[in-house]
Amino acid sequence: MGQAVRYDGAAKPLVHPIMDRWRAEGRLVTLCPEMSAGLPVPRPPAEIEAGADGKAVLDGCARVVEITGGDVTTPFLTGAQNALALARAEHCRFALLIDGSPSCGSGFIYDGTFSGKRHAGVGVVAALLRREGIEVYAHSEIEALAERLAALEAAG
Repeated sequence: MGQAVRYDGAAKPLVHPIMDRWRAEGRLVTLCPEMSAGLPVPRPPAEIEAGADGKAVLDGCARVVEITGGDVTTPFLTGAQNALALARAEHCRFALLIDGSPSCGSGFIYDGTFSGKRHAGVGVVAALLRREGIEVYAHSEIEALAERLAALEAAG
């Protein structure tokens, strides 16, 4: 949403006319899961270890680790729970998340080697929201989400 919350202190704004319209309509509920769990900005990059994904982290079969070797699984799980709690409180049925993130990736994440290699998989937040019945879309799927919402609204 344009806030400087990425691990490197940068922002990744979603510039799109649909986003502008949803913002004007008051439809957007925003959260950085990592910051909600107390992680600082900037912070060391983190990835889900050993080519696993967020589902494995939720199941206790994988960890989220920093490039420094630090285990940040607990704050990533806390951030996911915070995102779910906010989604429930706001009656959200859909989530639009930034792909690639070990929290928010919904189509791909990085493979845990800190080499820039990606693989198909979901982050911890995306995995939890999907488990709880919330439809998750990547930031590259804004149009698909808009079509889904329009179809639901037309159906009444």
